[in-house]
Formats: sequence, structure tokens, C-alpha cells
Amino acid sequence: MLPLLLTACGNGGSDTSRQADPIDVMSFNVRYDNPGDNQNNWQYRKDRVANAIRFYDAEIVGTQEVLHNQLEDLKQRLTDYDVIGVGREDGKEKGEYSALWYKKDRFEVLASGNFWLSETPETAGSKGWDGACERIASWAKLKDKQSGKALFALNTHLDHIGVAARREGVSLLLDKVKELGSGLPVIVTGDFNADPASDVILHVTDATNPDHLTDARSISPIVYGPDWSFHDFGRVPLEERERIDYVFINQGFQVLRYGVLAEQENEAFLSDHAPVLVTLK
Repeated sequence: MLPLLLTACGNGGSDTSRQADPIDVMSFNVRYDNPGDNQNNWQYRKDRVANAIRFYDAEIVGTQEVLHNQLEDLKQRLTDYDVIGVGREDGKEKGEYSALWYKKDRFEVLASGNFWLSETPETAGSKGWDGACERIASWAKLKDKQSGKALFALNTHLDHIGVAARREGVSLLLDKVKELGSGLPVIVTGDFNADPASDVILHVTDATNPDHLTDARSISPIVYGPDWSFHDFGRVPLEERERIDYVFINQGFQVLRYGVLAEQENEAFLSDHAPVLVTLK
């Protein structure tokens, strides 16, 4: 199965007459390289994960739980992409990345960076509020080479334990998107560890907030796949599965289609999450 990522588009170029192709965006929690996963271990999944990204040909891919060895494995297999991100534990290579991938032939990086979901977001390795882990967001302003316009993309992974960490984390994310996105069209991808009816997601999508974001699924004319994204390698009963992986956008985008790719190769999974794939215009 495949999880998902963050992306955005805006008016950053001088030529607004050129028409660009739609942009395929994926959010994908690839599951960290855990030796205890046995036959679901990364060594058996890395080719499937890379082939899924290549097959769906997503131009922007937000990946979560990526350890450095996994980043290197994906770099070797995704040669059409460049990647932005650092390890969350030290701001270098230690710990999980919220790695943001983009197609080199489609986008040019205008600016990029990382911040931590904490009271001190510029402090590498800082842990926020009641969070169990360090949490990081990686972002980029990307210029679409087809249209000449700019967009803002951000990818993240909220804490799985800390209630305050998720609540305060999304408030920080919205503030940072407003600050760093500079009025551009925005896409945010990530594993939010919260279902659509939670206070966390309702805070993100609160239409009374002029800086809110919209869940791409809620406005897509075509919705494919289940209304869940986490399955724990098929161990969670169907009736108990939740959708915790998202692609959010602002008003700079039109959603053409949305899908949760709850797929297997024979009986082998892509990850413990299903990726989310969204086509935007």
C-alpha cells in the first residue's frame, strides 16, 4: 500500500499565459526500517515502494518515516527526483525524515527549509509539548517550469501520542504556511495521526479561519479507494481502520481526482499505510 505527501502552486512567474499539465501529488508513509517487521521489512519493500511512486508518476511526493538508509535506497531508485529534508533528531541524518520529493524536469527550487513542531521550531531536534518524538516539517517553494508559476509544498508527520503536540502542531503549521507560503497556492501532505472528525483536522479545515486548508478528498469530483489509510500491514480489522494521511490545499488549486491506493502486490504490502494520490490543477 502507498501513503501520501505535501504540495502547492502559486503565481510566481511573469508568463501567466502558458498552460501547465495537472500535478499529481502523493502522500506516502513508507514505514521506517524496523527489523521486527520480518517479511514486511524494508529490504523486501523498497523496490515495491519505489515502483509505486514511479508507476503513478507523481510529481510531488511527501514521504514520512524515512530513515537515512531508506532515503539513500529511494535516491538510487528515483533518479528523476530530487529530495528536500533532514533527519528529525539532529537536523542532519539522524532519525526519520519527512522527505519531500519533486520531479526535476517539472520543478525548480526557489527556496526550501525545515522546522520542528515544537515551541522552538528553529531548534534542530527539539521535541514539542507532550510529544513522544521529535517531529519535523520540510517545505519548498517550487517554480513550475511549464507555467512559470510558483507553488508552496510542505510535508510533515504529527505525533502519535501527544494530544497537545498534535493540536499545537497544526496551529504552528498553519502559521508557518502563511508565513513561508507568501500568498502562494499551497499543498500540505502528511501523516497527521488524526481522523477527519478529530479536533486536529477540524482545526486545519475550519472555514472561519481565512488561513484554513481544505482536505482534497472533500472537494474531489472523483474519489477512489477506501475511506481509510492506516491498516498496519493488514492487521487492523476493516471496520476499525482510520484515514490519517492527507493532502491539504488552499484556494490556489482545483482538485481533479483523489485516491487512497489500498493495493498489494500478490499478498505483499507497500507499507503499513496506503498512499494518497491527488491530481491538482
